[in-house]
Amino acid sequence: MVLREAIRQGASTGIAAVDAADELPEFLQPDCPALIWRRNPSPCFQKWVDAFEPERLPRARVILRPKNVAEAISLIFDNCNTPGSPQSAMLAEDTALQAQVFADLMRTPFLRLRYDVVSTNACRKFHIDFVTARLICTYRGPGTQYGFPENGDADPAHIYSVATGSTILLRGKLWPESPDAGLRHRSPPIEGTEHTRLVLVLDPIADPDAHSEPKFL
Repeated sequence: MVLREAIRQGASTGIAAVDAADELPEFLQPDCPALIWRRNPSPCFQKWVDAFEPERLPRARVILRPKNVAEAISLIFDNCNTPGSPQSAMLAEDTALQAQVFADLMRTPFLRLRYDVVSTNACRKFHIDFVTARLICTYRGPGTQYGFPENGDADPAHIYSVATGSTILLRGKLWPESPDAGLRHRSPPIEGTEHTRLVLVLDPIADPDAHSEPKFL
């Protein structure tokens, strides 16, 4: 289901949709379980990332300070044999931008940064994450799916998808406000298709020492 239809049908759920970074504080308003930041990737970048060898796409899971994201990405690209190019520079710059914007919004001194390369049905069950909040941006492949299960159903009756290149901010179980709005999300099931996803995931981290991931501080 296209993003416009998802937002229209989900209007009563409190999901917000914005077009610019300076509108992201809408996510902090009461009764806003998620926010979609509508973005249009450069055609040059999208063509590059869609055709790039999956084995050389960046993979990482690291905790860092927002100001160190650009330097960390350079090392991640080196470790994953992701070659330098104008398009890989676009990926690095966009990741650093999203990290800084999200860190400022959440007022967090640290972030967990993940680049996930997915070609299976990983995380195919609808769920809510055990975090305060999460940013997800799918650079390649189908975007995150979400919906509102009812009456204890495992899957929502209506499933919506975030557009590739757009970003979704989601509240997690540790969000201080309650009650739970009932929104759940998942990675789209793609096993057996020709799709490979490249997904950026960012989580606020208060205490890096409480987590086992490598640190870049």
